[in-house]
Amino acid sequence: MTPTLFGRWQTRLLLLATVGVVVSLPFAIGLIGNTPSTAYFWVLAYVAIFGLGWDVLYNYLQKFRWDRDWPAAYQLLAGIWEFIFVFCGVKIFGFLPIPKEELAPQFLLIHYSIVWLAIFISSQSLMRIIFPRWRFRGGEWL
Repeated sequence: MTPTLFGRWQTRLLLLATVGVVVSLPFAIGLIGNTPSTAYFWVLAYVAIFGLGWDVLYNYLQKFRWDRDWPAAYQLLAGIWEFIFVFCGVKIFGFLPIPKEELAPQFLLIHYSIVWLAIFISSQSLMRIIFPRWRFRGGEWL
């Protein structure tokens, strides 16, 4: 089943609030990176808010495909595209309530990549196990 816009939003927020937070914990407490910082949770919040807008565009573009599906290769391209905008927002424009210098670019890339990969794998496996009817309801889990 093709995800509905509301299903995309629910899935994105659920996975960022669970998998994203768990993956961000080692970064936030300083196991990965220079020093402990809450900047990684701010990045997650930025990705969540920014992603809600992207999902509107993705949902619109998906309607032009003959099968109304969004293949994994497109998800990878979308993840790269989203990172470019997250990087510009965080490091160039300073959209987060933290100093731009607090988050090194290499750790932003590593953090985003690991979170994206964990969420992608979770959406392709765990969501189908935990919520068996999730994909038949257009991605809505509530």
